[in-house]
Amino acid sequence: MPHFSRSLPSLTDFARPRRLALLAVLAMAAFPSTADARIRGYDGVWNVTFATTRGNCSSGYSVPFTVAGSRVSSAGGGRVSGKVNRSGTVAVQVSVGASHASGGGRLAGVNGAGSWRGIISGDQCSGTWQATRS
Repeated sequence: MPHFSRSLPSLTDFARPRRLALLAVLAMAAFPSTADARIRGYDGVWNVTFATTRGNCSSGYSVPFTVAGSRVSSAGGGRVSGKVNRSGTVAVQVSVGASHASGGGRLAGVNGAGSWRGIISGDQCSGTWQATRS
């Protein structure tokens, strides 16, 4: 009997580090990595307002974009594709009918800004954009 009582604590001591390791793995799986959290930090619908600084294109129109993970897509109207990286740098391509444009800039918190260029209704134009997450 004394031999059995000495064996039992050693088995418990062996199992404890394994349980702690298992808990650590489960905790890491339950919480996103810092990189994932940063990318997901831009998720949502962004209302983007465009201003024309060069060319004969309308100015002040607004388009909603959706960010999910690192992907940027349309939240209604036109085709939108693009990416946003961990630091908030964004690159987007937009097309509506024969008009198309590309832009880049940066998202931070609930705001963003950048520049764009493209051919809108046959005119070459460029300008800036401002975004607000709703």
